[in-house]
Amino acid sequence: MKGIEMGNLEAILGKISDFVWGVPLIVLLIGTGIFLTFRLGFLQIRSLPYALKLTFSRNQDQESAGDISHFQALTTASAATIGTGNIVGVATAIALGGPGAVFWMWVAGLFGMATKYGEAVLAVKYRIKDSRGNMAGGPMYYLEHGLKQKWLGVLFAIFGSLAAFGIGNGTQAKAVADLMDSTFSIPHWVTGIILVLFAGTVILGGIKWIGRVTSYFVPFMALFYILAGLYIMIANIHLVPEALGIIFTYAFSGEAALGGTVGAVIRYGVARGLFSNEAGLGSSPIAAAAAKTDIPGRQALVSMVQVFFDTLIICSITGITIVMSGLWRDKSIEAGVLTSAAFESLIGSAGPYLVTLGLLFFASSTILGWAYYGEKCFQYLFRNPKAIWVYRTVFVLFIFIGATASLNLVWTMADILNGLMAIPNLIGLIGLSGVILMETKRLQQKVKEEKVAKAGSTSAKL
Repeated sequence: MKGIEMGNLEAILGKISDFVWGVPLIVLLIGTGIFLTFRLGFLQIRSLPYALKLTFSRNQDQESAGDISHFQALTTASAATIGTGNIVGVATAIALGGPGAVFWMWVAGLFGMATKYGEAVLAVKYRIKDSRGNMAGGPMYYLEHGLKQKWLGVLFAIFGSLAAFGIGNGTQAKAVADLMDSTFSIPHWVTGIILVLFAGTVILGGIKWIGRVTSYFVPFMALFYILAGLYIMIANIHLVPEALGIIFTYAFSGEAALGGTVGAVIRYGVARGLFSNEAGLGSSPIAAAAAKTDIPGRQALVSMVQVFFDTLIICSITGITIVMSGLWRDKSIEAGVLTSAAFESLIGSAGPYLVTLGLLFFASSTILGWAYYGEKCFQYLFRNPKAIWVYRTVFVLFIFIGATASLNLVWTMADILNGLMAIPNLIGLIGLSGVILMETKRLQQKVKEEKVAKAGSTSAKL
């Protein structure tokens, strides 16, 4: 009887999840990105070279207010977003929407860069110092202090602090444990203990520890997967033009997509793209708020780069590789193993191991990033410093539960909460778009003045 009741509850929550993540939310997510793109004059394209320069500059801002550098803020956010969505999520999009879904993933990424920029601008502008002297910011603060709607900030914080246990904890730990068991025959409980020790050491140290670890960990894991993907493409270079042709053709035909409609292609491409880069969800601006920066727009450009790497590079590698393999046509292959099967078909038995290691790195890092997001949401609700330690401890212990138990109900709930996080955040972005524009003009003026000063300094030396 209990099994039937639990089954009914899971079915109900599944329907709620489908509704929350239905067409209206996807339209709102991509629509906000389009709105900000046009209002900012396609800033994500015009300013990308300068954004990349800021991101990878050796001379990171160490003087301005903040807890971590531009680069560390980027890697912390990337740690949370570069996860199973980049491998399994892309495969699911292709399985359900056909190869054309990859094109619409790119579209979601392009407009998502504007959304991510806007989130970071507001996060830095409205951040505060907490009782311990650390920066605290994100949607809850710009909804309260910018939009003057504290109730929306409270809602976001509730959804975010709870959702972290699902998307950023249990699901990731379970994915790692399953992979280690299937690939290396390591028991789930052993993986659970290792993850608790690794993540616990970092998480309990707070944002500065998370920033330090992710600044080394994230570039390594991203580079590993990018190089593996590039090796496959170069080794099978004759297949790349055909794969790109298929992606562009099927993007507008709907052929081979579930339901055979262009709408299905767009839906799954956009949905999985946004799921991967989290643009509009409101999570990554929490990390951006901790960055050392003189003006909001500067860190916002760095945050924007995260979407560029997440969707337009890493997701592209997965998507193009799957289309190159031709296995997307085989409906008997489950989406969860499609990427692994594609890698194996193109480079042999080493392929699945590369995918396994990629997922291991990605999922482990996601735990670190979301630990910080959940903590800051919890901190907004409960200002007592002792409460933060309680949250961190519970979060770390839950990693073991996630690795060793089947918690389908928790995952579905987290999915719903993630969708609900986006709604107040998007309201804030649209309502405060004037502030985003003002800060962008301020940044542009600042950069112009710096260029003039640098030119004057150079000529004086000559």
